[in-house]
Amino acid sequence: MTGSLLIETPRRPRSQLTTLRAPLMKTQGEMEAAICAGINGFELEYLGRGAKDVNVHLMGDMLVIRLTGVMTAAEQHLGQSRHTERGQDLVKQVRTLLVETARPMLDAMIQGITGVNVLSLHHDICTVTGEEIFVATLARAPIYRDTKRRWTE
Repeated sequence: MTGSLLIETPRRPRSQLTTLRAPLMKTQGEMEAAICAGINGFELEYLGRGAKDVNVHLMGDMLVIRLTGVMTAAEQHLGQSRHTERGQDLVKQVRTLLVETARPMLDAMIQGITGVNVLSLHHDICTVTGEEIFVATLARAPIYRDTKRRWTE
């Protein structure tokens, strides 16, 4: 008679099993909504006011962010002053400098949400309409799941 050795492995409680599973991947809409919140948080933190409206569109490896109603009262007055062109240039310069200063934070926020590195970030603001645009180029298209829980790349 041959001997056999039975080794029992301890079982984990069900609550521990759920923590071992990989987190669910976000949908495209969830990524876009998280970026909306992140960008609006940036506007609040750096400028003291958020946008009236934020739209984010993820298209392949490109991210387009459109904010409306972002200008502070001071920026609006500068844009409408006697020296309109000079005031508008100052508003654009300040906004550009803020974005360049906050670039590492913005890149980290986008990378944390999409899982993809940001290659380039472009920014502009229209001092007449108060519309601000960010365009980010990503290293590749993010992987997300569709709403039916299937994986898409």
